[in-house]
Amino acid sequence: MATMDLGPGSLAGLARLRNFERHRLSSYDRSGGNLDALRIEPGSTAQLGEVAGPGCVRHIWMTLTTLPADPHELVANVFRVFWDGEASPSVEVPVGDFFGLGFGRRRPFVSLPLQAGPEDGKAMSCWFPMPFAEGARFEVENQGQGVTILFYYIDYEAHPPDSADPELARFHAWWNRVPETFGLAERRGYTREDYRLDRRRPVGAGLGFGAPWSEPNLDAAHNYVLLDVHGDGQYVGCVLNVDVFERQVNDWYGEGDDMIFVDGEAWPPRLHGTGTEDYFDTAFCPTRTFWAPYHGISLYSGNPAWPWGGKNSLYRFHVEDPIRFRRSIRVTFETGHANALRNDYSSTAYWYQRGRTEPLPPLPPLRARIPRPDPPELAR
Repeated sequence: MATMDLGPGSLAGLARLRNFERHRLSSYDRSGGNLDALRIEPGSTAQLGEVAGPGCVRHIWMTLTTLPADPHELVANVFRVFWDGEASPSVEVPVGDFFGLGFGRRRPFVSLPLQAGPEDGKAMSCWFPMPFAEGARFEVENQGQGVTILFYYIDYEAHPPDSADPELARFHAWWNRVPETFGLAERRGYTREDYRLDRRRPVGAGLGFGAPWSEPNLDAAHNYVLLDVHGDGQYVGCVLNVDVFERQVNDWYGEGDDMIFVDGEAWPPRLHGTGTEDYFDTAFCPTRTFWAPYHGISLYSGNPAWPWGGKNSLYRFHVEDPIRFRRSIRVTFETGHANALRNDYSSTAYWYQRGRTEPLPPLPPLRARIPRPDPPELAR
């Protein structure tokens, strides 16, 4: 069997004449006019196109609007992808979240695999390569009340017959949400005095903080779960959205450690980090947006009176450092140290997997996906 040639994926490879044909699925007006969009009625699903044979998606671009206007249109429309004739989708994510726009809010940001461009993040692009052996199918379902007007490109390579590479895994994306996390501090009834900086403690004992930051978390039982799958593949990143929706004694969410369990290992996992902000390659309680190819803060909603209040979106892509798993992977975050904070968490995880047999966990209904309103102190 020939090997599917995906190319080196860099500027250095552009001069190499590989064996493929470039093709495109798009919403262009088949009549030759200028109505270059799909009209998706409420409650209906539009087929964006189907491809037969081996190939690889190289780029997906979308923009949409609804009539009448719907503030939740990026949450209400769901993008699905099916590889190689599979019965259940490998991608099932609200359109905005798929492209990295948590909370259904448009804003510009730039990373290597995901981008949202001008004006105000209306133009959404994905550059993750997505190989397939026998075909691919793409659809968008409108679960909202208005009519969706969708423009799209899906650019892919068609490869020669019998060129599928059995070593290539299929791209997956999954969305999750927990509207109210564990909240150990609230359960224990901790006061502001409990959080005071106790200078009698040596540095390293909770960095000098008292309870609950000094409480142990030795099992990750109440951590937020960003991904939990069985199979053979590699995890390549995520977008994490944290909505700090109420004033708490110490509401900095970044103290929550990242804990990634590979192939069923027990606590402590081989990939145990030092805090949410650290996993996303930031440091010391950032209060601004920042974009880099593999990590960043695409949304920050706090203000000087409430520095981390409201909606925060962070991204981290393991392009240079994918995390390999052969039987399973469970990607988790503490919600504040020892899960002390009661916040609203949602996320999109991205990974490649070979031979998936279990359906993805079902996407929650629209009412469970709509973000909570901003508190008055942070209302836009």
